[in-house]
Amino acid sequence: MSVMAFIPARGGSKGIPRKNLVPLGGKPLIQYTIEAAKESEFIDEIFVSSDDKEIIDFCRSLGVDVPYTRPAELASDDTPMIDAVHDALRWKREKGLALPESVIVLQPTSPLRNALHIDAAIRQFKEEGAESLISVHEMLENPYECLKVMANGWELLAKLRKAAYRRQDYGERFYFINGAIYLAKTEFFEKCKCFFLEGESSLFFMPPECGVDIDNEHDLKRAEFYLRHPVARRSSGENADASVFVKRGGG
Repeated sequence: MSVMAFIPARGGSKGIPRKNLVPLGGKPLIQYTIEAAKESEFIDEIFVSSDDKEIIDFCRSLGVDVPYTRPAELASDDTPMIDAVHDALRWKREKGLALPESVIVLQPTSPLRNALHIDAAIRQFKEEGAESLISVHEMLENPYECLKVMANGWELLAKLRKAAYRRQDYGERFYFINGAIYLAKTEFFEKCKCFFLEGESSLFFMPPECGVDIDNEHDLKRAEFYLRHPVARRSSGENADASVFVKRGGG
């Protein structure tokens, strides 16, 4: 199965200006994802999608061929990532280039997701014969302790069947789609116009420490801490919690 790593890296960013090139641990943020993709044993092609010449030139300096430039209309703050992936596949078709059998989206904002995670996810994807897969980690804030505020009051996001005052009494565990890995067969992606289906896509479990998503300065400092203190995070690409492993179809 051929796998193309799609790396979305537009030039604009509201939370952190020029985010994809912002320094983290002595190197630009996007470099972590480029290096992880290059170190993967399963990725056959790296496709950087950017509208920014500086980002494109930097990726080329790391040995990545970047023949494609993302159109400006697909590089705004509200452009869905799915549209950018569709345009990349359209471009490859128009150039007469072979399409990959599967696409894995690796966002530069997940610098602590490494080649071990990537390969473990692809291996799981292959072994299950899955159509799609997403990475998740256990939520730090439990929905039983979260609430939404309304005009006439508030209510809990999730309600317990009986009273409980300790986390170990809750019984259920909740997970967050951390955005580190989206993986799907190309045929599935083009048919469904998405990277996952609720209750059907395979889940790849990661430690929360490795699923940090850089959106603001606080996230950047948190990632910097984990880089400086590797013992504070588990860098293994092994499935983080086999006891809650979920296959396609919720089985």
